[in-house]
Amino acid sequence: MPYVKTRDGTSLFVKDWGQGRPVVLIHGWPLSADSWDPQAMALADAGYRVIAYDRRGFGRSDQPWSGYDYDTLSDDLADVLKETGVTDDIALIGFSMGGGEVARYMSRHGGKGVTRAGFIGSVVPYMLQTDDNPDGVPQDQLQEIADNIKADRPKFFRSFFDQFYGVGFITSPVSEEVLDLSWNTAMLAGLKPTLACAESFGTTDFRPDLPSITVPTLVIHGTSDQTVPIDATGRALAKALPNATLIEYDGAPHGLFATESDRLTEDLLSFLGK
Repeated sequence: MPYVKTRDGTSLFVKDWGQGRPVVLIHGWPLSADSWDPQAMALADAGYRVIAYDRRGFGRSDQPWSGYDYDTLSDDLADVLKETGVTDDIALIGFSMGGGEVARYMSRHGGKGVTRAGFIGSVVPYMLQTDDNPDGVPQDQLQEIADNIKADRPKFFRSFFDQFYGVGFITSPVSEEVLDLSWNTAMLAGLKPTLACAESFGTTDFRPDLPSITVPTLVIHGTSDQTVPIDATGRALAKALPNATLIEYDGAPHGLFATESDRLTEDLLSFLGK
């Protein structure tokens, strides 16, 4: 079943690996399910059924004009679970933007079937800087991102991924080939979904969703994340959830699935095995 048809007719590309308790991995912006491959393979080898899909507008999925709000995106997640027959004892793990689907699914769909949740470098609970969220990202910075994407999307993502993976002038935690792959993946997405999803993850307030997250929860975030600042997101999220465990990766950037791949895999396996 390489594709799932959602309730509004959008086709989503789905990878379904292994057998056992289901683990659903939701990727970040502007990538695809392939970004989870090292973790997905390790989890499948360890006896889990791993499902990862390309968000609408990205990777190999359809690029409709609408549906990039988190209500629709969480409905997409619900449809993937339904069509793959995943009904219970589900672990939902979201990276970056993907954390928003986890949070909204828990509130909008009552967390149906979910027994564990994970937020990796996630935008939850709130990215935007406001009077009651002073550690968030200022609106003018988010607007600058949108403006730069509109002006020259290929150029923007060349520099974006340097920050994403913590690339410096002298050292880099990832190879040039990883940077190239990420850029190529970003270019597969449509301009409309790229912009619309940036607006969604940058401005959606997930704080009202948090009371619905009552299952054991893992929060992992890099302390040097310049893409999704830890104080407004990872630390705030862990503080708000009574069943959350926060693991901070000291000095780590945003793209943990690549820069801290082995450690992230081990932490996920440990969490899932509890």
